[in-house]
Amino acid sequence: MSSLHSEICEWLGTNSAEEDSEGLINECVSICQMYNLAAKDLQYKWEALSYGQAQKILRFTRESAADVKAQIQREIQAKNASSVSKSAAGTSSVRGKLANSTKFVGLNAKGLTGPLKTAAQPPKALFGGMANVPVKLEQDFNGPIASSSRVTFVGQKEARQNRAYRYMYETLGERSETLDTQLDGFGELILKHYRDVGQLGHPSVFSEESCVVVGRIVLDAEASGPGVKLNDQSLILEASRAHGDGLRVPLQLAPDLKIRGGYKGLGGVGLFPGAVVALKGRNGGGGYFIASEILAIPPMPASPAPPSNVAASFDMCIACGPFTPDANLDYKPWRTLVNNLKASKPAVVLLLGPFVDATHTHIQDGMVDETPSDIFKRQFIAPLHDFLSQSPTSTVLLVPSVNDIISDHAVFPQCELDDEFCSDPRIQLLSNPARFSLNGISFAVCSVDVLYHLRKEEYFRRGEEVDPIVCEPEAASDPMSNLSRYVLQQRSFYPIFPVSLEVAHEVNLDVSHSSELRVAESPDDPGPDVIVLPSRLKHFSKVVDNSVVVNPSYLTKGTYATLSYSGQGTGFPKDRISADIARLST
Repeated sequence: MSSLHSEICEWLGTNSAEEDSEGLINECVSICQMYNLAAKDLQYKWEALSYGQAQKILRFTRESAADVKAQIQREIQAKNASSVSKSAAGTSSVRGKLANSTKFVGLNAKGLTGPLKTAAQPPKALFGGMANVPVKLEQDFNGPIASSSRVTFVGQKEARQNRAYRYMYETLGERSETLDTQLDGFGELILKHYRDVGQLGHPSVFSEESCVVVGRIVLDAEASGPGVKLNDQSLILEASRAHGDGLRVPLQLAPDLKIRGGYKGLGGVGLFPGAVVALKGRNGGGGYFIASEILAIPPMPASPAPPSNVAASFDMCIACGPFTPDANLDYKPWRTLVNNLKASKPAVVLLLGPFVDATHTHIQDGMVDETPSDIFKRQFIAPLHDFLSQSPTSTVLLVPSVNDIISDHAVFPQCELDDEFCSDPRIQLLSNPARFSLNGISFAVCSVDVLYHLRKEEYFRRGEEVDPIVCEPEAASDPMSNLSRYVLQQRSFYPIFPVSLEVAHEVNLDVSHSSELRVAESPDDPGPDVIVLPSRLKHFSKVVDNSVVVNPSYLTKGTYATLSYSGQGTGFPKDRISADIARLST
């Protein structure tokens, strides 16, 4: 028995032969080794924390160990922040995550927690908001927990409380302002791209001359009847207040419709409720707008070619839940994947929820003997710590799902999981959707099955191509590529509005905060180098426009994705990224 083990046993006053106490002792030994502490140091830290919370020294338990570990990390982060005061703005979001934890605010922190405790945030413009700033993983934690990561992780600037907003606290004015801002942003994009347009017209005003209008596609449900999908007879165009007084007008597409500015070979354009479109036509006074041309939304520009740097190369594993079949909570597919991770030791592991699925039959029927939080910690956090102990330079990224019962944010967009689940700086908790970069390669990730939702709502209208974009190789025109292209061209992780009743139970869309659904910070910004869109549709990985799109499908189906980036080279990121779909070994 080591001296450290003996000292901890002496402090706790326990017998190491007792099964219940052995786990707690091992946890204390792990904390001491992780943060280079003596047993007395750990004791003093707990006594100070305990007395500060309850004005007395409480009994040390497993929950106490988690509290002390988080407090130690908080102290180290504060020390690091003071030593790099010039970059305090870049590290404030990381420090705030632990500073706002209810574990450290004393006994008076009672009542509601999470997003219900956060003040309502004003709606943000779709293409406005704060720019992202680097948050380097190496600066987050300088303790002896592990050697520096193999990748530099850059996340969003805003702290968690800005995303854990109070939902069900929006007004109609806020919703309409957000929708208007989206249309106005696309209007500016169209005027900038199609320089011969001049100015945008009013679709509801009678005109003998053609004009270009920008609006949102709406399904005329009353005219077409219940259950009818979008078609030529059920189209309505909704304009913004700035360019159409916010009015809706029936839309007709000319039989000889032309598609201007799209990729050559696509042969048409996809429409769905919520899609923002630019149309050329006129209102002849018959109570409808007839469009002779559809002006394709400009594609997102490509990221600049990064410099050649072999040290920037990294590999990555991407998996999406559910992680256990509906028949049990054994998490066998997940355990198999963990074994694969320990063998391959990728630099980055990206996991998308649901981790503990609220729709799982065992959860719904109450056939569990532990809390969902305990299930998550036992099935995920503990195995991930085990993996990181064998691959200490790896980074783990966790993105929740709207179906995760461990998340207290019941709407989409969704904030990240609470800090209480993990204090290891190598495990990053991300929002849903999330945008980040690894060694300068930009990623966009969303766990909502937007591809399936788009497939159900899509109406593909063919037309004659005019002034198409010619690219080599020719743009992919298969159904999965088209669905992915809608997400990229609409600059939104969820461009459908309103959500169809058939899938409304899968996504509780918060319109006022749809600025968090942006694929890029502004419509002129380059598209993501990699966009991850897990779906129940067939798995794939392919290049769409200037982005590598990956659908790893669900781990319960036996598939996940592997990705590698070659830092050495001179091409664009999409040419230096290799993504493949792998199958779980049985």
